[in-house]
Amino acid sequence: MLAAERKNLILEKLQEEKKVVVSELSALFDVSEETIRRDLDKLDKEGLAIKGYGGAVLNESNSVDMPFSIRKKRNMDGKRKIAAMIADIVADGDHVFIDPSTTGVAIASALRSKKRLTVITNSIEVLTELADVSGWDIISTGGTMRENYLALVGARATDSVLSFNADKAIISCKGLDMKKGLTDGNELFSQVKSAMLDSSKMHILAVDSSKFDQIAFSQICEVSRIDTVVTDVKPSEEWVEFFKESGIELIYAE
Repeated sequence: MLAAERKNLILEKLQEEKKVVVSELSALFDVSEETIRRDLDKLDKEGLAIKGYGGAVLNESNSVDMPFSIRKKRNMDGKRKIAAMIADIVADGDHVFIDPSTTGVAIASALRSKKRLTVITNSIEVLTELADVSGWDIISTGGTMRENYLALVGARATDSVLSFNADKAIISCKGLDMKKGLTDGNELFSQVKSAMLDSSKMHILAVDSSKFDQIAFSQICEVSRIDTVVTDVKPSEEWVEFFKESGIELIYAE
């Protein structure tokens, strides 16, 4: 097994169990405990885990993002529910921005039955998902690819987004807070998502229940900038009332 593959499997185990033990990983992967310690050292240096005596725990700070390949496996059922509800909002012929989130990939898949869509995205995974769809216009923003994210960011990506006028922007976030608004773990991602909102008529937030009452590093926008929130589970009554008072449509799975 390659070291990179073992690293991803350790990350998956951390996601599921929140902690790992050196001796158990050594037996699981049939490698020495010293090899596992080196793996954990790398994860610690990358900010993905916090190494301790005999093992490591998951770094659950909102300032840290797991690689795309790991994040896309989180709450897959919830993402599919969100995607199905958003597919009911998007109409044939729409021009749509889709951000480079793991939920965005599920949304792209759910939209495949639509006709004559124009999709503008900075997500490599969304471009790949829609590569064989006929009758659509699929537009890449261009930009610089961010390592481990499969996303295009930077000034070129932002300027490209601002050159279009779309019907709908479908974005996600890492944190959703009533006072701090929508936040993400990286300023470059926030800039592109904010540009998508600037360049569209309708603003849709696709966010699973784990993001509520969380705050990440970089603000995307105030909550009031969003028209519709689509989530997998009914939020708290406080949030329900907040959306109602703010004039924001709330859609969630029954």
